[in-house]
Amino acid sequence: MHTRTVFLISDGTGITAETFGKALMTQFDVAARFVRIPFVTTVDKAHQTVRQINHTGEVEGKKPIVFTTLVDMEIVDVIRENCKGMLMDMFGTFVNPLEEELGLKSHHRVGRFSDISQSKEYLDRMEAINFSLAHDDGQTNHDLAGADVILVGVSRSGKTPTSLYLAMQFGLKVGNYPLIPEDFDRRQLPPALLPVRKKLFGLSIDPQRLSDIRNERRPNSRYASLENCRHEVAEAESMMRRTGIRWLSSTNKSIEEIATTILQEVKPERLGY
Repeated sequence: MHTRTVFLISDGTGITAETFGKALMTQFDVAARFVRIPFVTTVDKAHQTVRQINHTGEVEGKKPIVFTTLVDMEIVDVIRENCKGMLMDMFGTFVNPLEEELGLKSHHRVGRFSDISQSKEYLDRMEAINFSLAHDDGQTNHDLAGADVILVGVSRSGKTPTSLYLAMQFGLKVGNYPLIPEDFDRRQLPPALLPVRKKLFGLSIDPQRLSDIRNERRPNSRYASLENCRHEVAEAESMMRRTGIRWLSSTNKSIEEIATTILQEVKPERLGY
């Protein structure tokens, strides 16, 4: 695989440039080294950035690839006129044609989060994150009715990272509740979940993969044994089928794929679709 350095330049956090740049680079068999340079808000910082990019190109003998989401035209001009990398100006590529089509000037805000911290959407997202942390792994039954989604499944099936992703990216209040041997012995969902059954979504996982994950935390324990993992997964899937809970296997899916599937299935009211 070819190796190439990719710079992600922004006058804000650089998250947009990074997301877009990485999405494009994954389309190629390139072992990319990503360098994010955020908060390039002055001409002086722009010149420093140019020197770093050009030096990298000289040392590596390959033209760096540069993704930018800069909005200050004076700073953009410094990068454009002096940078010896392959420049991908995302705002110039997309915003300018949109301005022409809409007959409007864009806001040209510096930084994705520069004026969002007091918005309702931002505050809702913070509240959702706090809710998901408080309701992680069945820590509390308080206000489960206030959840948008409640994830259920055996321990270490991916509930916590999925909960936090949905909270941070979509502002959803997501609880998660483990299914444990006592639930399987009773052949019933935990009593606290019965009133909110319509909000439940299940995660399962391949027993071998589950055993590998659990062995990282508690090696050579019954909890991590393949036999026990097979038993728990089979019981959990049987319970989810029996109680009509929608579910999927997280074994070969990314958090993004899991979250997208959940959103399509559950369609929380606050997302408005």
